[in-house]
Amino acid sequence: MRNRISVQLTCLAVAAALAFGATLATAQAPGYRAPRAPDGKPNLNGIWQAMNTAHWDIEAHSAAPGPVELGAAGAIPAGLGVVEGGLLPYRPEALAKRNENRANRLKLDPEVKCYLPGVPRATYMPFPFQIIQSQKHVMLVYEYAGALRTVYMTDQTEAPADSWMGWSNGRWEGETLVVDTKGFNDLSWFDRAGNFHSEALHVVERFTARSPETLTYEVTVDDPKVFTRPWKMSMPLYRRVEANAQILEFRCVEFAEELLYGHLKKQPSK
Repeated sequence: MRNRISVQLTCLAVAAALAFGATLATAQAPGYRAPRAPDGKPNLNGIWQAMNTAHWDIEAHSAAPGPVELGAAGAIPAGLGVVEGGLLPYRPEALAKRNENRANRLKLDPEVKCYLPGVPRATYMPFPFQIIQSQKHVMLVYEYAGALRTVYMTDQTEAPADSWMGWSNGRWEGETLVVDTKGFNDLSWFDRAGNFHSEALHVVERFTARSPETLTYEVTVDDPKVFTRPWKMSMPLYRRVEANAQILEFRCVEFAEELLYGHLKKQPSK
């Protein structure tokens, strides 16, 4: 029995390594040149969506049960993870906080309360988002909670104040849109597993077209208050190709009102 488990674990490790290697090879495959926008830059306009389990946990994870009352409908699907090198390089005290977050995620996860998702979480939630380009700005419009980001390609400044989505300045490096974001508060998470950051978070995202219907999305995260070193994650993003593809409304505040404000209801007098 022990040998069988050992063999299974070895096979899983090999499969994960091969999958990660294939992802890197695909991401680095040269040769594709995106159509041009009117200013001659790569045209990334479109509606895109991640198709993975990073919104549950950006680290590798096994399938797990959810709330008992939801049965299999609330279960967590397994995932190979999107973090390069496997585990996040937490400082010891930050790892303890992550574990506390995870144990209490149904109460503490900002998503449960319909707060803005933060960056990069907004990109790989199970909702589409839209890229809208111009010469001076790139807009990132997210279906979840109507979240919106403006990427300043010119007239770049520092963040005037900390916020959920940060302050984004952008530039082009060949075929890649590079988005540099600072000015975060410390309230958002990276996923539903309690992975978190501080207000010192600095995120650099790289969007590169790898085919007409896929982008490579690469993220470098630096937060010296929470992590011992910068770390990276990457994944493909897929174009929504339905003829009527569009960003729809997901006004989740009304779905969370009872959770947020139910205790404030006036109770009927006896």
